[in-house]
Amino acid sequence: MDLPPVGLGTMGIDDPDTIATALSVGYRHLDTARIYGNEGVVGDGLAASDVSRDSVTVATKLWVDDLDAADVGPTARESADLLGIDTLDLLYVHRPRGPYDPATTLPALDRLVDEGTVGRVGVSNFAIDDLDRALDALDSRLAAHQTELHPLFYRPELLDHAREHGYAVVAYSPLAGGRVREIDAVTEIASTRDATPEAVAIAWATAKDPVVTIPKASSERHLRANLAAAEIDLTPEEVAAIDAVDREVELFPE
Repeated sequence: MDLPPVGLGTMGIDDPDTIATALSVGYRHLDTARIYGNEGVVGDGLAASDVSRDSVTVATKLWVDDLDAADVGPTARESADLLGIDTLDLLYVHRPRGPYDPATTLPALDRLVDEGTVGRVGVSNFAIDDLDRALDALDSRLAAHQTELHPLFYRPELLDHAREHGYAVVAYSPLAGGRVREIDAVTEIASTRDATPEAVAIAWATAKDPVVTIPKASSERHLRANLAAAEIDLTPEEVAAIDAVDREVELFPE
């Protein structure tokens, strides 16, 4: 799926003006979820923007309560209504929990693609075994796997799997909840490049094929800074220095 290197994660955003501002400064990928409770906010911001709907990828996620095959269709259509759009460009299974069953949940998503309610199917917070089962169960091509990825939590095996099977990795929490400012390797590179640690963290993530990022920001200044971070071209040595950080700080464990 052709996603820009930096999109907008919207968890916690409750003002449509933030969404409209993000679109006005250049964001073209908006990521929300049922559990965030703000699909209507994202939809209102999209409607208030002058940016063409066709140029924006709108993604949302089915929470674990919505993963029974009988619930998938009605829930997806409700999300589309809240977002004010005819088609959900990308719909994820948020976590493989609750009534999730790849043999029944994923064919229900396939049916939504066939009817045009959903453009592409994604999964989120999956392990390798979960990903393999999803690939076997889906008729549609898997578009993306959304997963936590930042300098303190990085699982290269997930990227290897994505490259092997041809889907995008969408990195959420790429700023490690603000902790990138505490990582020496990141702050040293930021100082050398006259950049912020946040920008360096985003640049490190987007340097890894096939990773794109969805940092959250609310102010126009931070929105612009995150978007511009994709223009930073880290050297292989700089990427390796961040790769070598002592990590395993998972912010959102299963």
